[in-house]
Amino acid sequence: MKLPPGKIPVDILKEVVFKNLGAERKEVTIGPAAGIDGAVLDLGDKSLVVSMDPITGAVERIGWLAVNVNANDVATFGVEPAFLFSCIMLPENAERKLVETISTQMNAAAQNLGIAIVGGHCESTPSLSNPIVVGCVLGLTGKGCYVTAGGAKPGDKLILTKSAGIEGTAILATDREQALKKIMSNTMLQAAKDFYSQISVVNDALTACKTGGVHAMHDPTEGGVAGGIHEMAAASNVGVKVVEEAIKVQSETSQICSYFKIDPLQLIGSGALLISAEAKSANEIVKNLRREGVQASVIGDFTENVTHRVLMQKDGGAKALPLPLSDHLWTALRR
Repeated sequence: MKLPPGKIPVDILKEVVFKNLGAERKEVTIGPAAGIDGAVLDLGDKSLVVSMDPITGAVERIGWLAVNVNANDVATFGVEPAFLFSCIMLPENAERKLVETISTQMNAAAQNLGIAIVGGHCESTPSLSNPIVVGCVLGLTGKGCYVTAGGAKPGDKLILTKSAGIEGTAILATDREQALKKIMSNTMLQAAKDFYSQISVVNDALTACKTGGVHAMHDPTEGGVAGGIHEMAAASNVGVKVVEEAIKVQSETSQICSYFKIDPLQLIGSGALLISAEAKSANEIVKNLRREGVQASVIGDFTENVTHRVLMQKDGGAKALPLPLSDHLWTALRR
């Protein structure tokens, strides 16, 4: 079986990867699971949340993304990210300038979030055409004081912060700038590049948790908002009904997706946050997020029917919520 670009299919994760996890350790409270973007280790009266992700499809802001994307995964547990390890793999014959660029980007992002970079590895890798940065972020909290992506309950409201396809918009605007100049003004193209400034969901997640009533959180990365909702529903063993019209898609994203003939709901979406909250708390969470300058809206409900994952369309019809086979960023980058 030839694998698609990006994340490997969930069935291979379950049948292969999750069956080869080494020794059992009593400290592991939450280990690898589909839709769960980190592990939880219990250490005395503390819980340590750990998450790891690579940045592979972006070049221009790869160091910045490596810090923020991994920090986001820890923040979705309702925990402040604190420490970062990184593995930087550079193309063969890369120059010192590339090391400086990636390192200064990582330093700026980490300082902005209050994260200490505490170790890692850096090498020039034979046969590699583009740099890859793998990040690992850790956060400490009181024992058991966290949520996961698998805690959504039937009757919960589904909240989305910001909009769909944020990271993908920034990547394509930057890495396919010349092509997009055919259809976008310089002002709009620059605005799309500046979507990188929206990548962090640390404030989103901590604000929501502080408000109360949050049962689960998940940041939609590969597979976009649609993929993230599927992962959340699967991890929580619930169904979901999503209102398409309630999902914000910014004009820059719409134009870029139209040009590349891709779906904004299936475009890598770091920068947005999916929140499952009890119905009575949802409006207060949205209000507090907006008070923090974070756009947020209720976009649907979680339901009891596990197989029921529906997208209510703008024309009044309904269809199955799209399940991405591969992130649409890869589709665009191949065109």
